[in-house]
Amino acid sequence: MNIDSIKNGIVIDHITAGKGTKIYKLLGLDNLECPVAFIKNVPSRKMGKKDIIKIDADIEIDTDILGFIDPDVTVNVIKNDKIVEKKAIALPEKLTNVLVCKNPRCISATEQELPQIFTLADKEKRVYRCLYCETKAK
Repeated sequence: MNIDSIKNGIVIDHITAGKGTKIYKLLGLDNLECPVAFIKNVPSRKMGKKDIIKIDADIEIDTDILGFIDPDVTVNVIKNDKIVEKKAIALPEKLTNVLVCKNPRCISATEQELPQIFTLADKEKRVYRCLYCETKAK
């Protein structure tokens, strides 16, 4: 398989195989007008298999979403065919409007204009809890 290089844009690399679809959807990449390549199950010496997403445009990427789904990804910023920046991603301390609280008695369920905010409660187990009611995210 041959995927062309990009002149200016972003490459999201080292995505755990199978998690690329979720990243693609949550970042809203299907709404972009520019070319986007989503490659699944690419052979990798380090990971066995991985997914890669190439975006042929210089856009802002929500690194909180990336960190929540797969904190081991790397984001490469490409300018004039060269990698000018490599961003390491980490678990975000706070997620806003990424998760939805499942507690029907939570104030975020009745007050629709409130943002859905979750905070990192346990870094090792990757547990997030609703800021308003402390319900664990699922």
